[in-house]
Amino acid sequence: MLMSRRALGLEISSEGVAFALASRGKGLAVEGGVFVPLPAGTLSLSRREPNVLQSQQFVTALREAHLRLLTKEHRVSVSLPDACGRVVLLDLEARFRNREEGLDIIRWKLKKSLPFDIGTVHLDYQTLEEMENGAVSLLVSLISRPVVAQYEELLSSAGLQPQLIDFTSFNLYRLFEPRLEMSDNGALITFYRGSLTVLIFYGGVLSFYRTKETAGEASNLYREVNSSLLVYRDRFPGQLVEEVFCMAPPADAEGFRGVVAEATGLEPVLLDPERLVNLQAGPVDRAALQGLPAALGAALRSL
Repeated sequence: MLMSRRALGLEISSEGVAFALASRGKGLAVEGGVFVPLPAGTLSLSRREPNVLQSQQFVTALREAHLRLLTKEHRVSVSLPDACGRVVLLDLEARFRNREEGLDIIRWKLKKSLPFDIGTVHLDYQTLEEMENGAVSLLVSLISRPVVAQYEELLSSAGLQPQLIDFTSFNLYRLFEPRLEMSDNGALITFYRGSLTVLIFYGGVLSFYRTKETAGEASNLYREVNSSLLVYRDRFPGQLVEEVFCMAPPADAEGFRGVVAEATGLEPVLLDPERLVNLQAGPVDRAALQGLPAALGAALRSL
């Protein structure tokens, strides 16, 4: 008999807090999912200042959502809005001997290009590609220490133990990775919680990242997608996008797919969490699942 592994993921957004309890046995199952809205003005997303303006309301929402989930699991992987931090794709001419040396080199490389003191920032990185000449391509994530420290403190006040923290765009990618990894030269374009994100992969390696908070009108979305593609083509002439994937909430999905098709000139593949999850294995229905993709992606980090 296969034993299932279980993990808890949490998405924090201006709209509310979403928990997903996921497990892997013969497939991916959502054993529980809860979304609790936050009162307006509870969060103000910022890269520099602590985001939570109403701490008690925030902690109360976390406790309520966790209690409704009916789980004894308190360790949680967290998804934060991309607007809380910054992501940089960085190329270095030479490899480094260890992780600490890598962090020192990245800090030195970025300190003049960032609009804040690099010493006040929590920094992490992932190696995307190692070249034959010794050069490396890195994905660097940065978040202000006061910002992340407040979230960690308030999560602890709610009785939770934050383990891994990542940005929402990458947790959405993680959820759909089984389908996306089949395309070497593809783009993932999402409109989620008021943010448009464009990730472009060439040779299976992330080569372009852009996210922006924007209104959901078709004209705005088209302009932002088109602008991102123009920047990519100018930066990487000859690196063609051969396949496009897109995701948006169900009410906006078909309209968004039309916008992406017009901007890219390709017929996008519309991604749906339901195709990745065995709904019959848990209590979460299709409607509830649509509010959990980033929380589920966060949970997958621990599975």
